[in-house]
Amino acid sequence: MIPSFNFTRIPQIIFGPGKLANLYSLISQYGKSVLIVVGASSLKKSGKLDEIQKTLKDKMINFQFIDVNGEPSPSMVDEVAQKYRNKNIDLVIGIGGGSVTDAGKAISAMIPKLDSIINYLEGVGTKIHDGQKIPYIAIPTTSGTGSEATKNAVISEIGPAGFKKSLRHDNLIPDVAIVDPELMISCPPSVSAACGMDAFTQLLESYVSSKANPITDALAYSGMTYIKDALIPACSNQSSNIKIRSSMAYGSLISGMTLANAGLGIIHGLASPIGANFIIPHGVVCGTILAEATKMNIKMLQKMGSEGKISLKKYADIGALLSDEPLNTKTNLSVNLSTLIKTLENWTYILHLERLSKYGISYNDINKIVEKAELKNNPVKLDKKDMIEILENRI
Repeated sequence: MIPSFNFTRIPQIIFGPGKLANLYSLISQYGKSVLIVVGASSLKKSGKLDEIQKTLKDKMINFQFIDVNGEPSPSMVDEVAQKYRNKNIDLVIGIGGGSVTDAGKAISAMIPKLDSIINYLEGVGTKIHDGQKIPYIAIPTTSGTGSEATKNAVISEIGPAGFKKSLRHDNLIPDVAIVDPELMISCPPSVSAACGMDAFTQLLESYVSSKANPITDALAYSGMTYIKDALIPACSNQSSNIKIRSSMAYGSLISGMTLANAGLGIIHGLASPIGANFIIPHGVVCGTILAEATKMNIKMLQKMGSEGKISLKKYADIGALLSDEPLNTKTNLSVNLSTLIKTLENWTYILHLERLSKYGISYNDINKIVEKAELKNNPVKLDKKDMIEILENRI
């Protein structure tokens, strides 16, 4: 029996090496005044920023740049929105990693408003955004969050009273996503590793999610099929291989679609309070607890007996995928579950994903993290003790 489900619309997607060139004809469809949100350094170091600026000048497009360093905060979004509110901006373009994409998404949504983004954040504000925005084009330069295909912008306030909350509306999905793997070649190995593990985490969590449906299952499986053989090469000796980068870019894009429609589980449920209280890259959090959280989910599903079989079979499907072995016997179920965990552990080790203590997180912080964690769409209910164990094993 196919479950009832909703599937959120996706942006117009332009995918492939060299597709950045499509940007300039797209701009003309929206107007001549453009606000471009970029990252702190990667686009500049690659030389692409100079190339973009030159082409915009040649085409007599009025443009201004905003640099985003780190995850967007409410004050940053408010400041930029206020500055450009009366500048008749026709189009916002975000070129960068997930934080840049989210920043651009939030800025495009808040320029038409007259108050703070705080008022519209889920779990923080009391207002609901109406979806009115400046048109937005997202151009990722990393393969991680898949934010170019989602309707939410994650906004962070880091500190003792910190939070990571979303500005969310169906209309905030980018109008166009240009996914050009050539832009990802200059991404450093450490960033490629963290982003790649984040993308795989999103695909795996949405695949086993309690809200999964046949469409998200097919998409998530497809994304993991491409990432599994590209992740390590993208972070090492084949970082300039456009085929490898294309596989990672595709997997990341698909992860955005699946998380938007199936939701995520305990890994992202823990990553949110960790990221709100400590300065640590989101992908590092996900990557470093991925194996431990998956192991715990499988352990608790096995305790459920027949009630956990469907989710265990899904985890085993991915173990089989990673081992390139068919899943066709009862024996293979346990073998493939073991393969899944061992592969994730190996990836964590090979990619040098640091333990949480590297970022100042101690055993004393675990309880306050767990208190704020959300299970949401996790395939099995975990109690406080289970979540503490996950974190303790990665401190």
